[in-house]
Amino acid sequence: MQQTIFVGNLPFSTTEAEIHNLFSQYGTVISVKLIADRETGRPRGFGFVEMEDAEAQVAIDALNEMDFNGRPLRVNKAQERAPREDRGGGGFGSRPPRGDRNDRGGNDRRPPRRF
Repeated sequence: MQQTIFVGNLPFSTTEAEIHNLFSQYGTVISVKLIADRETGRPRGFGFVEMEDAEAQVAIDALNEMDFNGRPLRVNKAQERAPREDRGGGGFGSRPPRGDRNDRGGNDRRPPRRF
């Protein structure tokens, strides 16, 4: 069975190939995914590696706190992502309905204009 490994505190210059080579010393790497910022596309300094269970634990034990390009890596078993709450979609999604086109707001005590 496959296990996903969290790899944190990565230098921003790290490539997926470098992580693949580092983890392949401990077994077969199924996939590597470095996370980038959605807005800027710049690296966020962490990623995920998929390996077989037994090999993954060996890699975690060997690489956690190891110095990698001047930074101590944080390597552990990835946690399942918690379900996100519904936030209403953004924009004007949480506003109450505005009424019909003739409802211009303002003083409700005044009778509507007749044209």
